[in-house]
Amino acid sequence: MKTLLKSEELIQFLAAIYLFSRLSFAWWWFPALILVPDISMIGYLINPAIGAVLYNMVHYKGLGIVIGLLGLMMGSQLLMLIGVILFAHSSMDRIMGYGLKYSDSFKHTSLESL
Repeated sequence: MKTLLKSEELIQFLAAIYLFSRLSFAWWWFPALILVPDISMIGYLINPAIGAVLYNMVHYKGLGIVIGLLGLMMGSQLLMLIGVILFAHSSMDRIMGYGLKYSDSFKHTSLESL
């Protein structure tokens, strides 16, 4: 099951790379921005509950999709870029086995029991 889920995430990550290629940004922006969503882990400095909420908000793929679609509707390359990066980052994290977080511990994730 893990292999199947990881392959699905890989396909989504590759789709995000394709969508990025359709934007007017230089290629170096993709690797430069791909880890930026992990800044959301700063919430863990306050406590695990706040950390989990902030981390999960940023790593929720729906947020990337909504921001990307808003960018598409508004003709905003910047919003489309943000959406693609959020989506790609979340897919990349899940390929590596990092899921959404529970509020009790950073290491307690949605993928842990798979």
